[in-house]
This record gives sequence, C-alpha cells and structure tokens, in this order.
Amino acid sequence: MPDSQPQPPHHEGAAEDTASLLLCGATLVDGRTVDVRLGRGRIEAVGTAGSLTAHTARVDLDGYLLLPAPAEPHAHSDTALTADGDGPVGHEVRDVQRRTTEAALLQLGHGATALRSHVRIGDVQGLGALEASLQARRSLRGLTDLTTVAVPRLLTGIAGADGLAMLRDAVKMGASVVGGCPDLDPDPTGYVEAVLEVAAEHGCPVDLHTDGADPARLARLAAVAGGLRSGVSVGPCGGLGRMPAAVAARSAEALAAAGVSVVCLPQGDCGGLERRGCSAAPVRLLRAAGVRVGAGSGALRDAANPVGRGDPMEAAYLLAAQHGLDTDEAYAAVSSVAREAMGLPEVRVEAGFPAELLAVRGARLSGVLSLAYSRIVVHRGRVVARTSAVREYCDSAVAVALDLPRQGRVKGAGGTA
Repeated sequence: MPDSQPQPPHHEGAAEDTASLLLCGATLVDGRTVDVRLGRGRIEAVGTAGSLTAHTARVDLDGYLLLPAPAEPHAHSDTALTADGDGPVGHEVRDVQRRTTEAALLQLGHGATALRSHVRIGDVQGLGALEASLQARRSLRGLTDLTTVAVPRLLTGIAGADGLAMLRDAVKMGASVVGGCPDLDPDPTGYVEAVLEVAAEHGCPVDLHTDGADPARLARLAAVAGGLRSGVSVGPCGGLGRMPAAVAARSAEALAAAGVSVVCLPQGDCGGLERRGCSAAPVRLLRAAGVRVGAGSGALRDAANPVGRGDPMEAAYLLAAQHGLDTDEAYAAVSSVAREAMGLPEVRVEAGFPAELLAVRGARLSGVLSLAYSRIVVHRGRVVARTSAVREYCDSAVAVALDLPRQGRVKGAGGTA
C-alpha cells in the first residue's frame, strides 16, 4: 500500500484541538513503520518513519501498534460501578451523572473514543437518568463522544401509554437513539412497532435489547425495520444460539436482508434481559449470512456482571479465542463494524480519515489482543488518555544470557511502556 499523501485540513468544530500532532515510528497492522501527522481532528498525512515533519508536539510510538480506535456500541453507564455499593443504588441525577462520567472515562482509557449507553426511562426514575447522561455527555465533550439510547420498559396497552409519551419526551430532550427491551413487554411485536414508529417520526436510529429467541418475532422485526433509513441494531441475541442451526440461519438471513446489525456481548449479558448467562450469539453463523456483527461490553461492574471490565480489547480477544474469528475480524467487530453500527464515520490509518486512534504496546494484533496493557488513546486529533504498564523481574543471569524480551520504560512515549 503506498504512503498516504497530505490532505487539506477539515474543520470539525470548536471542540476539536486545532493544533497538529505528529505520531512517530508507529507500526501498522501490515507491518509498516510510519509517521502520522494529525491536524484539526483528522489524519493529515501518513509517511514512512522519519519522512514527516511538524512544528508541533510529537509522540514517540516506537514499539506500539497503531489502530483505529474502538467504539463501544452497547454500554449501561447509568448503572455501571454499582456492584460494590453497601446500600441501595442511588438514582439521583448527581449520582447517575457521576457513574456515567466515571464509566465513560474508564472505557476511554481502554481505547473507546465513542460510546453508546442504554439508559432506562420511566418507572420511579422518570427521565432523571437520561438527564444525568446528557449532562455527562456535555461535560465529556472533547474527551469522548457519548450518545444515549432511551430505554422504556412498557410501550403497549394501557400501561404502556405513559412509556410511549415518555419515549417521545426523551427524544425531545436529546436522546440520540430510540431503543428498549421488547422481551419484557406483554406484546413484544407491538413494542417493536411502537419504537420504530417513534424513530421514524424523529429520524432516529433504533437499538433494541433482545435475546432474539423467537424466530417469528425476528422475522417481523426484519420486515418492518428494512425501511428505516437511520439504521437498526439488535443485541445481544443469545437466543439465536439456542435455536436449531437451520432456523437460526433463516433468521440471520432475514436480518441481513433488512440491514439490521447485531451487537453481541462476548464478555457476558447485561441486566436488560430476564434471561442471562445462557448462551452467546452465534457470531460465525450471523457473519456467514451477511449480518454486520459488532461487539460491545455490556455491564460494567453492576449487578448483572460484577466483574465486567468494559474493555473492547477483551471483547475482541474473546471473539478470537472462543468464537473462531481471526484477529483482524475480531478487532473489526469492536472498531470498524461497531462504528458502522453506530452510524459513525469510518476510520482508517490513512490521510483524510478522522483521527480516532489507539496505540497499543506490541508488534502484532494477536499480541496486543493477548496482552494489551500500555495504551495511548487519540480522540479528535489529540491524546486524551494514557495507560502505562511496566513489568520488571529480579536480576537473572538466565534472562540476560538468553536475551529475553523485557518490557520497561520507553523514552518519549509520554509515559512508561
């Protein structure tokens, strides 16, 4: 692949850093060692190491693999970090805003520069959790892009009338995506149709939280979702894994034909479903049918998964280790495919693309999926997070004699390796 050539800068808005940044000596997945110049939130140029100059800040990425940044397509930030609490979970706006902000920053440290959070509305909380999430989104601007999915409990019958009105209010408040859990409504098909109707009214994407265990319901979803131009995602769809293979294949083909994305949760289901921990989505079957399959993290240390890490690199590792994907496919599920499912612009390490990047200490993708400790995260063209790990051993004549690799401190990389 030839080196990318310099491109005219693109203005992306006041939130972006307008200064340029030079990433030096990074390794790409194709093995090339390159310099990457960033400016105005985009990649301005990519050239062989030492070929680019910039009168600006430099970050030495010698020993790092440079990748498009991951995105988190399925988070529950409003309930994150509640597993260790001694008392009842606080639902005050301030409590939810603090949890949402802390969770988003944790996931940013892992590399996710865009995050879609499913936020429950209705019941006793009303729109308070959504208000808190929108406040967190504003405070995080410039660090990470947080979008919210409004998730009502009921939408059909007399009991669902309030939920439907609240869903419309949520969109007017600023919820970016319309969603919900049709499996928990007495009329799941009616629930889906109500969500799609609201989405069509407001031009919003749809993201439904479903086990996907009913093939007739999935077929109906595919039939009515195909005309929604703003996009439809469903997940985690573990029920597809419990169907006979032929039935699951037909459901997958229907979803593919309608352009419906599936977001699986390799690290475990989350609290949006009554049935948890039973099975995972059949990733290879879905991909074979042509379904766009992204991967999310789900619960982050809440009651549904007290040890949830919210780490997209772990999700990619599990796709490679347990679901038969090769490393490129596994990482794409948490990066390019996740971004596409979220309606975000494509990212490549090439001139002209958004400067949403993750540098991980390591030489090959398989290695960084295995041991992704040290990370440098770039959002809108500037470094927004660093995580450094140093592994040291006591003096050993054997290690010296065999010249074994040793991870230590690296000069100029903005921290330790």
